[in-house]
Amino acid sequence: MASRFQAVTLVDSPSYPNSIAWSDENLIAVASGHLVTILNPALPFGPRGLISINRSEPYPIGAVKREDLASGCLLPTTLNRDPRPSVRSVSWSNLGMAPNSGCFLAVCTTEGHVKLYRPPFRDFCAEWIEVLDLTDRLYDYLASISFEDPDIPPSEISNFAQPLVKTFKEPVTNHGYVDDPTDSVSVEEQKRRKVNNFGVRNAGLETSCDQISRGPSPSPELEGQGPPKGRCTKSGGRKSSHQIVPATRGRGRSAKKPPEVCSLPLITADQYASRSAMLSSLVVAWSPLLKLSSRICGAPEINSSICFSLLAVGSKSGKISFWRINVPEYYSIEQSLAPTRVELIGILKAHSSWVTAISCALLASDSSSPQVLLATGSSDGSVRIWIGHGEEFLKSTEVNNAPFYPLKEIINIYAVPVSVLALMPTQSLHKMLLAVGRTSGAIEVWIGDTSVKTFNKAGPYDAHDQVVTGLAWAFDGCFLYSCSQDNFVRSWSLRGSSLSEMPIPSSSPGLRSVSDMPDVFISCLGLVVSPSNLAVAMVRSFDVNQLDHMYEARLQKAAVEFFWIGGHQKDILSNTSLEFDIEALPGFTEKELVYWESNILWSLKQYEHWDKPLVIWDIVAALLAFKWSAPDYVDHVLVKWLSSSFVDVHVERSIGKVLPHVCKSFCKAASRQLQLLNIICRQVILPELNADEINSNLLNFTVDNPNFAQDKQHKLWMDLLSRSEKELRERLVGISFSAYRSFASNSATTSSEPGYWYPFGMAQMEQWVANNNHQVHDQLKVVATEIKTCKRSRCIELAEEDKEQCSYCSAPVPFESPEFGVCRGMESNGSSGQQHKLARCAVTMLVCPITPLWLCKCCQRWISKLAPESLFKMPQQYCLDYKFSPEPSSIKVASKPQCPFCGILLQRSQPEFLLSPLPV
Repeated sequence: MASRFQAVTLVDSPSYPNSIAWSDENLIAVASGHLVTILNPALPFGPRGLISINRSEPYPIGAVKREDLASGCLLPTTLNRDPRPSVRSVSWSNLGMAPNSGCFLAVCTTEGHVKLYRPPFRDFCAEWIEVLDLTDRLYDYLASISFEDPDIPPSEISNFAQPLVKTFKEPVTNHGYVDDPTDSVSVEEQKRRKVNNFGVRNAGLETSCDQISRGPSPSPELEGQGPPKGRCTKSGGRKSSHQIVPATRGRGRSAKKPPEVCSLPLITADQYASRSAMLSSLVVAWSPLLKLSSRICGAPEINSSICFSLLAVGSKSGKISFWRINVPEYYSIEQSLAPTRVELIGILKAHSSWVTAISCALLASDSSSPQVLLATGSSDGSVRIWIGHGEEFLKSTEVNNAPFYPLKEIINIYAVPVSVLALMPTQSLHKMLLAVGRTSGAIEVWIGDTSVKTFNKAGPYDAHDQVVTGLAWAFDGCFLYSCSQDNFVRSWSLRGSSLSEMPIPSSSPGLRSVSDMPDVFISCLGLVVSPSNLAVAMVRSFDVNQLDHMYEARLQKAAVEFFWIGGHQKDILSNTSLEFDIEALPGFTEKELVYWESNILWSLKQYEHWDKPLVIWDIVAALLAFKWSAPDYVDHVLVKWLSSSFVDVHVERSIGKVLPHVCKSFCKAASRQLQLLNIICRQVILPELNADEINSNLLNFTVDNPNFAQDKQHKLWMDLLSRSEKELRERLVGISFSAYRSFASNSATTSSEPGYWYPFGMAQMEQWVANNNHQVHDQLKVVATEIKTCKRSRCIELAEEDKEQCSYCSAPVPFESPEFGVCRGMESNGSSGQQHKLARCAVTMLVCPITPLWLCKCCQRWISKLAPESLFKMPQQYCLDYKFSPEPSSIKVASKPQCPFCGILLQRSQPEFLLSPLPV
């Protein structure tokens, strides 16, 4: 039986399938009851993030007669007595959607509301910040078209959304009112029914991520109209782009007072149920990030592009609403007011019954015209596969015509509801895999070719005895993992069109002791594979009847468990044998170590693509776990990776022989390969040294340096790290020099714009080249000489003072190191004052200002100005020539909030008691 290597408990238990999600930031969100718990898998017992779900005011969608409340279609609404809504579905966006370049979290509640949340990167709290409620936007649209009811004019509904609406006394249901409130209702009964009178807002398409609800405040539009209050108020001294204007809450009053007339249209029970179903969301899913060039999107600027993602929201009506959410124009950690455009681009009638599962994927096709695959499942047992083209998501003008087209419909003759879906595009062009989980416990796998619209079925398989609650693909579709309410987790291997069950590897490197956690689970309600595919996390519910009711049952309702899956056989290997003694690794067979080696190398290879977010926590954790017991095995794996990625010729298979060859090939390596190597050096080879010690040792490091008291192999790794970072810094300096010269030769005045990179720190970079004249490339020396002769008067905005001043005492700060500067101290009474050590920006080498700074969690360097995107895109065998001169119309380069030396996402430094992601 497989053994977990770490586990953490939750205070509430999930209630719905797919209750766990893993983000590109290396954060895990778990839908646990009325909470969303956000964990860091690198620090499972550390700080947590939290989203608390509260009751929302129902929407005024119409009035029904009292006698209609007993209708079958209204019974679920009439009998609803949930004291507090729960979380039904969660989904992470891609990296780069939040104002700090992080991820948005979409949350769907049992009330049917879908809300977006951002991390509290500048709020210094554990509670995540609500950005907007998409269901409010959906109501605004449906009210404007009378909920597609031609018999009722839109004005009768939309007028109710205005502040001039009067309040009503007696509600019938959570959303409507009776037309004849003649019966006397006691105060106690009204409190039990939670009587509310309410209004709605009128939202625009432009919203700020910081315009969220912060408490009620009077609305100036309602002066003289009674005491209605707004749910969405001013934030940060700025007026909100939209207002939510609810009326006062009803208080139990005597029915003898003549009631006010309800202005809502009288509708039938079926109409009410239909409108309620349109607003009752069940599941959410993000599409991958789509980037369209200026040629496709019609942008006026050359080299411009539009980046956005789609959020699909499935409802009880069988319809799916699609929301286009654009990437922020610029990223900031000082404020969250970067504009984010949200637009409803289409509503698709996908099924005739509830939409219970949605899965999105990017089809591996021409990148200039991306295609989105969409799989939807329903409670009637049907599954449909759709395809949409990227340019149509921008050109879509009719909401009722969603830009998706059907590819395949799967009908289940027994109408067994679909519980979960997992869509996976393969590396082959136009190929895809779809796994379907049903409430009967069966799973199906469909293998499709979208170019010819052919789909072959593998299965069904009676995988579980109860509802399938989670499905996840791993290793490019080679393995499928499933979990169920029957508390079983199974692993499946896909070979051709055949699916066969395989046990989860029982051997676990670095097994941690979790004996203090009771092993009395009753169900599993979701699983997810780690970004590098080496681990799987699953959420299980405890059987509270078997727990100690005084201590355990109060705080331990569920747990998130982590299992290693790197020991699976992904490929059919030849007679491969290891080149060292395996007795140092008890519990592992030689084949399992070969499988681990193959999977780690596969994972590292995936991250050599510059656009894939660098989240290698599981790779680092696995290598460290093996290193503690068998360091020779880790050396063996790293030698193979270095040989395949950096060395073109065959060398002796030893770490001491490979490292010198690797150093010689740095000038031909891609930037992402160097950044990946830097992370391995810091986190795997030198974990006993903190980042500051490594940075200090790198300043004047040589292999013969006697001050670095480590063995010879560690000195070779330090030399490798030093040369790799100098190569990246040289590339950054070369790009800055070339851009500086282009701006200087441009007659037009150039100014810095948010979201775009501009070269700063020219004087410091010139000094760095002079200090390292014997190590930098000859091409860079030539460009540095030309920079001195440029006419800097034509780019005044880019020129900095050669002499920097201390931020604390205004003393001069000479340039001596690219890592930090030490001021000379102000003289007082003939003696020099206190000297201050100041951090320098890792990009510009300028002294960092006293403002919130970006921080790399790997190398612990501070950054005030972001690096250019072109640095991260440098491929293998690039031309080492810094003499290019781009045209003035195309010199705009996007800035990337990534570390130039490690390539991971930068973030704002947080206190130790608050949650922060750790990609490594």
